[in-house]
Amino acid sequence: MSYRYSNAIVDPGLNTLAPPSPQYLYNLYSWGQGSSGHLGLGNSTNYSSPVQVGSLTNWLIISSGTISTNAIKTDGTLWGWGNNTSGNLGTGNISIYSSPVQIGALTNWLKLSKNATTTLAIKTDGTLWAWGNNYFGGLGLGNTTNYSSPKQIGALTNWLNVASGGYSSFAIKTDGTLWSWGYNGYGGLGLGNTTYYSSPKQIGALTTWKNIYAGSYDAFAIKTDGTLWAWGYNATGCLGLNNTTNYSSPKQVGALTTWSSAFAATNNTLAIKTDGTLWSWGYNVDGQLGLGNTTYFSSPKQVGSLTNWLNIACSQYHTSVVKTDGTLWIWGKNNSGQLGLGNTTNYSSPKQVGSLTSWKNVALGTFFSIATSL
Repeated sequence: MSYRYSNAIVDPGLNTLAPPSPQYLYNLYSWGQGSSGHLGLGNSTNYSSPVQVGSLTNWLIISSGTISTNAIKTDGTLWGWGNNTSGNLGTGNISIYSSPVQIGALTNWLKLSKNATTTLAIKTDGTLWAWGNNYFGGLGLGNTTNYSSPKQIGALTNWLNVASGGYSSFAIKTDGTLWSWGYNGYGGLGLGNTTYYSSPKQIGALTTWKNIYAGSYDAFAIKTDGTLWAWGYNATGCLGLNNTTNYSSPKQVGALTTWSSAFAATNNTLAIKTDGTLWSWGYNVDGQLGLGNTTYFSSPKQVGSLTNWLNIACSQYHTSVVKTDGTLWIWGKNNSGQLGLGNTTNYSSPKQVGSLTSWKNVALGTFFSIATSL
């Protein structure tokens, strides 16, 4: 099986439950494959260059799955569009929407993360919510029933960060503990076994976990000391451990303490260090690692020599990163124009998307891209 997911896209350092205080106006753009309306442009047309989604300027957080997107606006409202066959938009139905539609009327949504057909979100009160496909218990609700509207996971109010993978889910609490549930065929839950769980289970006893990033069958976490840890499926070397062995418990990636953020896709991974350098490893058949080749690597390799990389997003086939200067860079497979370069040519090295210097965040589906710009 192969599924696309996306971690939540938030400003670096937003490791708090406090509501964001937006100081800017955020426009929303999309490009690439438009079938199922997942570009949010009101049609099913492909676009090979960025096109603005409506005229609103209050988009803040975006997260994309295989062919759908959820987003949070600066007013705390939740929105969704695209394919919805598993109820993964949270609209209370399985209808497809080609333009953004509001999910409920609440204004306290804070963080979110999508995978192929499942969505997780945290509210400003620290509660955790889930909806969509639940075949392996990935919603954490103690069952395997699909839900097309947000459902609260338990009653706790101390959830801090969340990541949704391929039918598996992860979350960190405010006390620094790490939790997982759902699909566990390759040990991807990090619990030391391959048992599936439909309710959250704590990974070890540590209280030093800071951020979590989920792939389809693997996961990565950064501790408060800046170390990077990985576990799960590893046939393509996507864990960065210099081998292709699966691990059912967290293993440290190297010995460095300078990891800032990461992003795991289906069999490929990228990460940024505190010095602003960009690193990648794993599956690379379409050049999605940005290394100028299509060679697989089982340990981190630096992408170029620049030190101004800021926000990452990657799919199974393409990758995009925003730099500190506000420029947007992209590479990998481009069959549907998802690189936004005005063509359908694949690139194995970073290419700048247009000339804007106001890009903020980016989220990727399998063959499309979504981004916010000031």
